[in-house]
Amino acid sequence: MTEIQNPTEEPVVESTVAPATEPIATEETATATEAAAAEEQETATVPVAEPAAEVEEVPAEEPQAETSTTSFATYETKADIVARLKEIASSDEEVTRQELDSLKSNFYRLHHQEADAAYKKFIDEGGNAEEYTPAPNLEEGEFKEQMTIIREKRAAAAAALEQEREENYQKKLDIINKINALTENPDEINRTYNDFKELQQQWNDIKEVPAEKATALWKTYQQAVEAFYDTLKLSNELRAYDFKKNLEKKTALCEAAEKLADETDIIVAFRKLQQLHQDFRETGPVASDLREQIWTRFKEASTVINKRHQEYFETRKQKEEENLEKKTAICETIEGFNLDELKTFAEWNAISDKITALQAEWKTIGYAPQKMNTKIFERFRAACDNFFSRKSEYFQKVRDNLNQNYALKLDLVEKAEALKDSTDWKATTDALVELQKKWKEIGTVPKKYSDQIWERFNNACDAFFAAKKEANKGAYSEQAENMEKKKSIIAMLAAIVPEEFEGDLRAKLREAQEEWNQIGHVPFKEKDKLYKLLREQMDRLYGYAYQNAAKRRLDRFKESIKGGSGNDLRSRLTRQLDILKNEIKTYENNLGFLSLSSKSKQGNALVEELNRKMEKLKADMEEVKAKIAALEENK
Repeated sequence: MTEIQNPTEEPVVESTVAPATEPIATEETATATEAAAAEEQETATVPVAEPAAEVEEVPAEEPQAETSTTSFATYETKADIVARLKEIASSDEEVTRQELDSLKSNFYRLHHQEADAAYKKFIDEGGNAEEYTPAPNLEEGEFKEQMTIIREKRAAAAAALEQEREENYQKKLDIINKINALTENPDEINRTYNDFKELQQQWNDIKEVPAEKATALWKTYQQAVEAFYDTLKLSNELRAYDFKKNLEKKTALCEAAEKLADETDIIVAFRKLQQLHQDFRETGPVASDLREQIWTRFKEASTVINKRHQEYFETRKQKEEENLEKKTAICETIEGFNLDELKTFAEWNAISDKITALQAEWKTIGYAPQKMNTKIFERFRAACDNFFSRKSEYFQKVRDNLNQNYALKLDLVEKAEALKDSTDWKATTDALVELQKKWKEIGTVPKKYSDQIWERFNNACDAFFAAKKEANKGAYSEQAENMEKKKSIIAMLAAIVPEEFEGDLRAKLREAQEEWNQIGHVPFKEKDKLYKLLREQMDRLYGYAYQNAAKRRLDRFKESIKGGSGNDLRSRLTRQLDILKNEIKTYENNLGFLSLSSKSKQGNALVEELNRKMEKLKADMEEVKAKIAALEENK
């Protein structure tokens, strides 16, 4: 046989498909050793991220984004979902991440439906929204327990798959070594052709290897195969037969790849293309003059799918980034509410309505990028949980305060009811007035008790005061008569013109004061006003009378000192003046303290009395000064 030139294999895409995620396609370079063949490079396929690590369970509306359009069963009850999880956990069934997300979504969807129905029923039956307490999610513990078991099984399966890939890698290295061993004995190369084909079949039967080692491993294998063909002495007929069969297979693969352009689901099309690449590289070489042509046809068909796949993920990535921005803005809005400033039910409910609207908006937004999807939802959930937890604490605190106020007011009611039949009018009036004052100081009570407890308290007070009014009808009439008598005294004094009064004015004033004192009580609310009017007239008339008396005393004094030195008298007057000055200063100090410390009516009356006494002392002081001046004039 004549020596046959080594055929150049098409580039091979080693399978690196990870569980429950898109396959990771890598660029492969085919090495051509024939003089006419050029180095070819397979068009790049779109890398897809490895699956994210398992995280804590999140509510149903935020499962990890699915990468296919697969649909799963919808369950009617949470118990059915837990039963399905138990079935998965206790069997060797392989379950995808998408199905787990679907189960999780349905579980929390059903829980929210139950919670909404329970709340609506509570409100429809007359319950108070502030007093509603959601029922616990009883199935959630078992749900999470089964999910944990499944996650652990999936993690163990993933570890086993990685171990299997490592073992496959070692097996393929062993096959490469065996092919190299066949090539090292050129004289026996024709007889070992069947052994070579068996090794090729073994290579194809071994599936996945670690992704990071796939390219280098394939190149090493390619070099070993090419070296074998370089030394193979095989009839042209056998070689042509192999090339023909391989061309038929690769043509069929090209047609299958071209048909994928009609597939509407790009994810499904891309996965099928990965299998076609696997089949293409496992198929042997074709004639050298057809090699570039068949590869170009397959590569062009792949490019169509790869481009659609790339565009699909770029569009989805852009949309997910936009979704992330929208969800981040919602989180920032909720986190920006200053909960410390909310002091009323209305304020809390207003923010609650805003957050409910934001939650509804959140549900209309699609997935965020996979690496951020869980994080942004956890941030959203934490912000909402913080608000509703703080709201619940506030409402509970208010409820506790309302209940405490109710207990305090109930105690006042019982005390008022115990006093309502008392006939000790003065003491009981004071006691009830004090109870009414305390009532005003106590805050509101629960709405359902408010009218009832106020009616009891008000009825008790009204009953007592009605009885008191009835018992004191005569006293009220007498007080009214006394008030008229005192008004007549004030009118009589107001009519006196002191310059025209004949007789002893001071005696008249003493008589009026004595008559006033003999008159009994007047209505309490008129007492101070009448006394003030009396004092105004007394001060007016006494002032005039005192001035006249002082003038007469000064005139008599001037007559008495005529012709005398008056030295001893002047000394006495000077000492008297000093004494008056000191007394006035003492009164002024006392008035200063009283003005600062006393705000009661009794305190104000004392201040007025001190002022009148101080004015009299000042008048006395002026009289002494006038006498001293008279002594100076008489020298």
